[in-house]
Amino acid sequence: MTIHVLLNQKGGVGKSTVAVNLAAVTADVLNQDDDPDATSPVAAVSVDPQGSAIWWADRLDNLPFHVVQAHDDLNGLRQLGQLPGIRHVYVDTPGWIDLNAADDTSDPLGRGPAADALRTVLEVADHVIVPMETEPLSFDPTARTIRKILEPRGIPYTVVINNWDPRDGKLDLEETKDFVRANKWPLAKTVIRHYKLHARASADGLVVTEYPANRVALQAREDFYRLALELRIDGGR
Repeated sequence: MTIHVLLNQKGGVGKSTVAVNLAAVTADVLNQDDDPDATSPVAAVSVDPQGSAIWWADRLDNLPFHVVQAHDDLNGLRQLGQLPGIRHVYVDTPGWIDLNAADDTSDPLGRGPAADALRTVLEVADHVIVPMETEPLSFDPTARTIRKILEPRGIPYTVVINNWDPRDGKLDLEETKDFVRANKWPLAKTVIRHYKLHARASADGLVVTEYPANRVALQAREDFYRLALELRIDGGR
């Protein structure tokens, strides 16, 4: 089993979108050779008290993965790696991390139930996905997330550029890539492009594997399949 945690101090970088859609494509890939009536080997877990991923999942008619709200269940979070029949877990986290106390390197996540849940999840995480957008406002929060949270814990992580609009040109994209590379952070080759489909999906009760069969939807879907395969969710097959 692999526990993937979506994390960035900055809100609005698409953690819920990436978590839910990665869960959907992972379930699709892993279920291809299995009995369609079998239990899904994928779970999405939210430790965000606002429950964005749960709100989204509640609108799906045929959920292709398990989904759980667990921001107040520390014992359950400690046992994420023991879920029977589950091969991949994607954990959606809050759109904030309390890093205001810059000198408090011993406990940069702060206090309170949400901080306890996030701390517990990081203790069991196998890999962290750090989404960031192609805008300078994402740079500092991403750097603080990596330097104060991930590097001190020694958790493997991958930065994923999310929500890039090709209509804006490649300047911002290349500047974002240069920033990541200058800091020598692992960067995913896959870039998640901006599509209105992604923005509407939660309200429409759709995940990326259920988008309409047209050119734009196929392009939007491709990004998440490529990212999932880059993360080797199929075990390298």
